[in-house]
Amino acid sequence: MDSMRCMALCSLVGLVGVQCVQGGGLPALRVTADQRGLCTVAGEPFFYLGDTAWELFHRLDRAETEQYFADRAAKGFTVIQAVALAELDGLRVPNRQGDCPLLEMDPLRPNEPYWQHVDWAVARANAMGLYIGLLPTWGDKWNKRWGVGPEIFTVENARVYGRWLGRRYREAGVIWIMGGDRNIESDAQRDIIHAMAAGLREGDGGAHLISYHPSGGQSSSSFVQDASWLDFNMIQSGHGRGDTIVRLLAKDWSLTPTRPVVNGEPAYEAHPNHFRKGDDGWLDQHDVRRELYVTICSGGAGYTYGAHPIWQFYDRGRAPVNGPRLTWQEALALPGSSQLKIATALLRDKNLWRREPAGELIVKPEKQSVFPAQACWNPERTQALVYLPEGQRATLDLALIKGAQVSFEIINPRSGEVVAKGEVAGGGAQTITPPESFDGGRDWLLYIMARP
Repeated sequence: MDSMRCMALCSLVGLVGVQCVQGGGLPALRVTADQRGLCTVAGEPFFYLGDTAWELFHRLDRAETEQYFADRAAKGFTVIQAVALAELDGLRVPNRQGDCPLLEMDPLRPNEPYWQHVDWAVARANAMGLYIGLLPTWGDKWNKRWGVGPEIFTVENARVYGRWLGRRYREAGVIWIMGGDRNIESDAQRDIIHAMAAGLREGDGGAHLISYHPSGGQSSSSFVQDASWLDFNMIQSGHGRGDTIVRLLAKDWSLTPTRPVVNGEPAYEAHPNHFRKGDDGWLDQHDVRRELYVTICSGGAGYTYGAHPIWQFYDRGRAPVNGPRLTWQEALALPGSSQLKIATALLRDKNLWRREPAGELIVKPEKQSVFPAQACWNPERTQALVYLPEGQRATLDLALIKGAQVSFEIINPRSGEVVAKGEVAGGGAQTITPPESFDGGRDWLLYIMARP
């Protein structure tokens, strides 16, 4: 794209002054015109497929960082979520290069060698086609709660720090993520968050999207829905099996002003269910797929995968957090991380980037379940996607699909294979029975398309 055309596009979407190309040649991102999704400034759809790497800058050396990025890029991830001031005593324990981020834990005194490593990591990610979902700080630095802390931010230094960070990464391929696993619990905390976000905007000139990462079972909409700086909402559906995700996504879909929503922290693969260290089982690839496809069928703009050993980059010799059973390098091979690109390929190949929840399409679930079937369709109602998390039969009202005939495909979400297909008359109820279960879960996908 030539520079004159780029500036014209930016002007059309109200982004004058925002570069169209960022670090590593990555395009700048914006919110779609319908306020439901994300796209590049050229209008190309962008599905936020994230991975959780909270301790990336703090715990990996450069060779390990390269290994990690290469694996995630090959698996189709688009965003890596990482924290500048890390959770695991990141102010006092140095990174692998021996540097702490701040001198005397003062946000006004950044330690240049530490940030040069962050610069390098961001640039390497961008060069591999990965945006960094960059948290300026973990939440314990402004709301200690259960964290290590200490609380170091005030309204004044938060704005200065945000401005400095925004300027430093203005040209990089980043997405700002405020919060850091914390809810806003006081007016003073709210003022700190708003000040830091204002500083980021001053520093980067509006070049990057901004969201907010809350605590488990919450959405950013509960705390900053009306903030002028918020571009898209983020939920944390949490690390246990249940229906929290459905409730959070449905709530955010119905809000005004309309904003895209990303599931920024769902159930981590290989995490103890509900934090009970194996007493209630371990979350697995089936849980990963369920939260991914529930997010998609709820109209979500993105989903962030997590593997329990990887977010903390656990290795033997390090203190484990909540019982990881694998090292981070072993966890790279967990099956859930390889199955995510099946979803993005489906959205791309079927042109299902624009989706709306379609619960009314399912008129008769085969059985009541904690995990009922979920459905979405395009705005024209000529295509639909149904997720059957427990392999249950479902009766669908095909009169709601705008076609005299309706074709369907049953898709294995573990492999992407179409295992059955057919065509039926539109205009009536149709019961779909998926095949028997496969190893790795009982779930199935059903794709429906209207025919003339």
